[in-house]
Amino acid sequence: MASAPNNLPIFYNDLLPLSSVDHIDYRSRAAESAPFLATQHAVPLTVDEFVPAQRFAPIIFSSGNDSVPLLLMGLNEGVNVFVDDEGKLRGPAYVPAYIRRYPWMLAKLRPESDDLSICFDPTTPVIGAFEDGQPLFEDGKPSELTQNIMKFCEDFEQAAARTGQFVRDLEEMDLLMDGEVAIQIPGNDQPFVYRGFRMVNEEKLRDMRGDQLRKINQNGMLPLIHAHLFSLQLMREVFEAQVSQNKGPIAAPVAAEAIPASADA
Repeated sequence: MASAPNNLPIFYNDLLPLSSVDHIDYRSRAAESAPFLATQHAVPLTVDEFVPAQRFAPIIFSSGNDSVPLLLMGLNEGVNVFVDDEGKLRGPAYVPAYIRRYPWMLAKLRPESDDLSICFDPTTPVIGAFEDGQPLFEDGKPSELTQNIMKFCEDFEQAAARTGQFVRDLEEMDLLMDGEVAIQIPGNDQPFVYRGFRMVNEEKLRDMRGDQLRKINQNGMLPLIHAHLFSLQLMREVFEAQVSQNKGPIAAPVAAEAIPASADA
């Protein structure tokens, strides 16, 4: 069995193509928790998810080149306020498709080919030759479960392509800028200042005229931009959740705190 390339996206430790020979007796168990999520503060998000996600957590863009949208589940690296230490949800939350896709994904097995194959992370505890769980193959063919997994991964890839185009359009219109959020809390002389991410420039958005404004209104970008901007109001709520869970900074720092928000989809 050939492994996928070493430059794996977050959460994945390895990738193996699903095989009707090697994995004919494999089954999938339901995951009751996601331990890998407990220390992940930013998770890739597709544009298809902006509207439902913006009610629960801030949507930002990673810094640097090739920005990607991210759902900010914590303001400090290693902190996720929506799950406990075992990776179980603490309450109502939006779980990005990127998380729900794990441990599966479509991947190229040969650099010279554009064909994508369904693969899985063999280090996951939810897939294996178990006596219980749902079979991945029936009568030597992909089971209904496997077919649904493949469809979900295909839909995710299409959403990721739309997301890439959305970010390229923002870049082309020079609408992204370096973000900064200052949170002042009682008892501290200095605010907590978070940087290291990008956001839409509201001033430039308000100044848009003519063809550009018509374009983002007609192609569906405008509601996505508004969902992103509305979601930023949740920065303080996430900060307060960190403090209540004893995961936040105790005193305002002399230097600014940062949100290292880069991730590969």
